[in-house]
Amino acid sequence: MSYISLFYDILILATFLIYYITPKKYRYVILSIGSIVFYIHICTHPVQIAVFASSIVFAYLFGLLISRCVKLGADKEKSSRKYALQSKLFLAIGIVLAGMPLYFIRFTGTLGMLDDYNFIVPLGISFYTLQIISYLVDIYRGVAKVIINPVKFILYMSFFPQIIQGPIPRYSQLADQLFEGHDFDEKEALKGLQLILWGYFLKLMIADKAGVVVDNIFGHYTMYSGGYIFHAGLLYSIQLYADFMACVCISQGVARLFGIRLADNFNRPYFAETVQEFWRRWHMSLSGWLRDYVYIPLGGNRKGKFRKYLNTIITFLVSGIWHGGDVRYIVWGFMHGIYIVFGALTAGIRDKATRMIMGKKDDTDEFTTLTGRLFRRACTFIFVMIAWIIFRADTLQIGIGMLYRMFTTFSPFVYFDSGIYNLGLDEKQTHILVFSIIMLFVVSYYQEKHRTEDIIMDKLLKQPRIMRWGLYIVAIIAIWVFGTYGYGYNASDFIYGGF
Repeated sequence: MSYISLFYDILILATFLIYYITPKKYRYVILSIGSIVFYIHICTHPVQIAVFASSIVFAYLFGLLISRCVKLGADKEKSSRKYALQSKLFLAIGIVLAGMPLYFIRFTGTLGMLDDYNFIVPLGISFYTLQIISYLVDIYRGVAKVIINPVKFILYMSFFPQIIQGPIPRYSQLADQLFEGHDFDEKEALKGLQLILWGYFLKLMIADKAGVVVDNIFGHYTMYSGGYIFHAGLLYSIQLYADFMACVCISQGVARLFGIRLADNFNRPYFAETVQEFWRRWHMSLSGWLRDYVYIPLGGNRKGKFRKYLNTIITFLVSGIWHGGDVRYIVWGFMHGIYIVFGALTAGIRDKATRMIMGKKDDTDEFTTLTGRLFRRACTFIFVMIAWIIFRADTLQIGIGMLYRMFTTFSPFVYFDSGIYNLGLDEKQTHILVFSIIMLFVVSYYQEKHRTEDIIMDKLLKQPRIMRWGLYIVAIIAIWVFGTYGYGYNASDFIYGGF
């Protein structure tokens, strides 16, 4: 059971109704119960529940210990060194114990020591482990308050709209919202429903349709020329974004029903003009976490250029390991680290070359013309797509083989014959997919132009009620009729749920 299921819909409705009839000071209890019910239901083995529960217990206990040492160290000047050492020790032990299941899974996965460990892997382990680490570190740094109430702590760690796929919350972003209780806000609730509907559109009209073609070509890549592999890489880049964004939208939408705002996780990443900018826009909660808890503690950019570039590569290697134990994820992370380092080293040369190619004669020009922006975005997308092919392939060897075929046998003419309709989707389904991708682009462009995610939702709320609800009903029917169901594809599964 995931975010697209009848059980989840019933859970939301029941929690929503009970939440708003419960006194405000106890509403966090209702959210805690809903979160516990959700997590128990999605687990397929008791071991998963035990692993998750043990991580929460360790995080709770060591949060208390770290907080106590930090407080005593501040109160007793003579013993401050002693308590500082104790707080560091408790922090290290807490991080090791709470994160041990994830470390074990990644280590054994990388070495190929354990073939099937799904029965011990709780869903969302990669996300809640990072949440635990940030919580303990922030208590140690004095930027977060320890949560003493165990029910509140369980809620903070397991809030059901975001437990499986994030965004990865920080204490300052989420804790107070969860605990304070909210009055019903019709405007926020309607925005929440709009986000949920948009998430369903992204998932069923784009991600799952594109996934049919992607699975076919990646599964039988030796049968296809480079043009088709490029097509698969292009569609996978869109599929992954639409799938992950769909989950985030549904998560944010459900949270808004309770008056809670989850952090944004995407900022139209494929409009980025450099790979570095791409990572400021893609999976922003993960990027921010890696910056604050890996890159900066390593020294960031404070110890010279060589250390800066080394720290960048190490940070992206950590990102690759976080995504999975297979070597292809590590290579994928390394590629992005190299992209960013190479981009920084060649920034001046690339600007001059781009101006020359695009006909810009003035070296002092900032190169902000539409043509230049499109050129940079296209180049960035190609580099990111190449890395996504490695990321998606079943093995590193297959990924390299696909890239070799793509570059040595590429032909754009695959888009001008009927072969494009024989990749798992027929002509009608392919046209629906293309239309849906265009719609995503138009919405994204409009949001990018106005620099806000809520621009379309705000405009919809200003329309007459009958028009608004008419649009909602039409959208629901369209997704129901034209969305992808079947094809051996489980619509309830989200790609990032596998991490």
